[in-house]
Amino acid sequence: MLDPVERARYEATLDSGDRRRFLLGCSMIRIGLGDRLGMPPGDVPLKRVCPRCGGPHGKVVLDLPATSPDTDLRFSVTHSGDTVGVAFGQGAEVGLDVEETGRMRNLEVLASRVLSETERADLFGRPPAERPQAFLRYWTRKEAVLKSWGTGLHVPLHRLEVSAPERDPEVLGWPDQPDLPRDLRLIDTLVGGLHPATVCLSGSEDVMLLERDAGPVLRQRVESEKRAVA
Repeated sequence: MLDPVERARYEATLDSGDRRRFLLGCSMIRIGLGDRLGMPPGDVPLKRVCPRCGGPHGKVVLDLPATSPDTDLRFSVTHSGDTVGVAFGQGAEVGLDVEETGRMRNLEVLASRVLSETERADLFGRPPAERPQAFLRYWTRKEAVLKSWGTGLHVPLHRLEVSAPERDPEVLGWPDQPDLPRDLRLIDTLVGGLHPATVCLSGSEDVMLLERDAGPVLRQRVESEKRAVA
């Protein structure tokens, strides 16, 4: 199912858990897009494009002819711990991030790297028990923006400022990216009712967020392929 670039990355990943999560994310992307495009998952044409230099690395996008009606399909993959998620959208750039709860270490160090001065003041002004979940909400909002914009995590997150966790999610400022679209929208959710996740989309169209458990879909696909081989 994997293309040569994906297979090379899979084989170069030493940690078994990381390999499993990478394979699961690729499978979810290819199965979802394959169902939408009406083609086998392994035939879904993908390419890597860096928004900064245009090189063949960075954000993964569909590689369809310009005449295809599905050239505006977009997707984003994320994983944290044992949780893997993929967001699909059409007509808008999309970014997804999820962070599992209960995995945080050294909150002070993380906050100094990820949060702006205003955000840190808000975080550490909260009762200690509330801080981990509030930090994760800040984090998912920021990473979702980066994934939508395609910049990767090499940019300083503390320069991107978002609204406080209990407020409507929005980007308040990002001086390093003056070309950032003005129509970015953030949608918060909880995966499994527990793990904070955020989807970032660009565009002015109305958005409906539909959540599905990929487990049954993947199991059904595996069983179908087993029957086909038999």
